[in-house]
Order: sequence, then C-alpha cells, then structure tokens
Amino acid sequence: MHWPAPVVSREPEVERGPVLVTVEYHIDPARVEEFARAIAGLRSIRRRDGAVNWGLFQDVADPSRWVETFVVDTWAEHLRQHERVTVEDRHLEDAVRALQIGPEPPVVKHYIAWDFQQR
Repeated sequence: MHWPAPVVSREPEVERGPVLVTVEYHIDPARVEEFARAIAGLRSIRRRDGAVNWGLFQDVADPSRWVETFVVDTWAEHLRQHERVTVEDRHLEDAVRALQIGPEPPVVKHYIAWDFQQR
C-alpha cells in the first residue's frame, strides 16, 4: 500500500462515517503557486476515489501551513482509498510532498463523525 495504515486507538466499525481526513502541509510561501497547481490534481484523485467533499485551507496565523481536507462516506470506503493508488497518483502525491518544508512528511489525521442516533 502506498499510504501507511491509519493510526487508530481501536479499529472503527467499517460502516461508521462519514470520515474526515486532514493532511497538513508546510509549504514555502514563495512556492504557493506551484503547490496550488500540484494539489489541484489531488482534488480530482480524492473525488475519483470516493471523497464526497474536498477542500484546501491556509492557516491565517501561519501562511506556510496548509490543510487539505476530504470526506468519505464510511471507514471502509476510506480504507479502500488506501488500496486504489495508481502509479500516476503516486507521482502526483510525490510532487506535492516534495514541496513540503523540512524532512518530516505531511501530518495525516482521521476523524469519524459522532453518531448521535446510537447514543
């Protein structure tokens, strides 16, 4: 798998959702246009692979900090995204990650919506 397995405290039920995934990037402000062009391709890939919503946000307190967000319907659907990465997808993701400042990779986090019906 191209993406590492999500870090979880306990494995969620596969039909839980929706799932919000965030990816935090740190980008040199001088390379924002290059970053925007590269990450626009990720939007199409995320949507193709099941994301029902996608966004890109810049931190108003730190212009080098960007957060990509996407939402998929269920945990199972997100796990399937981990298996769908093509060679072309990998090249595009690598191009985006190459713009990351410093040696650390982008930080990925996963959130599952609270189920008010079950509580």
